[in-house]
Amino acid sequence: MSEARIAQTTVFVRGLTLEAEIGLYAHEKGRKQPLIVDVELTVTVHDWEDAAHTINYERIVRHAQAIVEAGHIGLVETFAARLAHACIAEARVTRARVRVEKPLALAPHAAAAGVEIVVER
Repeated sequence: MSEARIAQTTVFVRGLTLEAEIGLYAHEKGRKQPLIVDVELTVTVHDWEDAAHTINYERIVRHAQAIVEAGHIGLVETFAARLAHACIAEARVTRARVRVEKPLALAPHAAAAGVEIVVER
């Protein structure tokens, strides 16, 4: 009988709330509104005893914060793509799924609207 091996490692951050200047409409410019972000990364890990061999959750948060801090973003899709590409640029990441919800977009008619983007290498 062979030893079981770990087939996949997924690192995730769920429910990250950011205040972002985002949107195409005039009433969305010059003001911040909430985004709720979920990130799921497939990671190649060979040593689960050493944090240096995986992805630190805080790096994911810093990537998202840097995108928000860079200034106004027109589309939620643009934010999601920038974050997905920042995550996939990490050496151990082979797949990044980024879901971004804009809870006020259709309020009070819907809980949120948004986008989900997946990038792979």
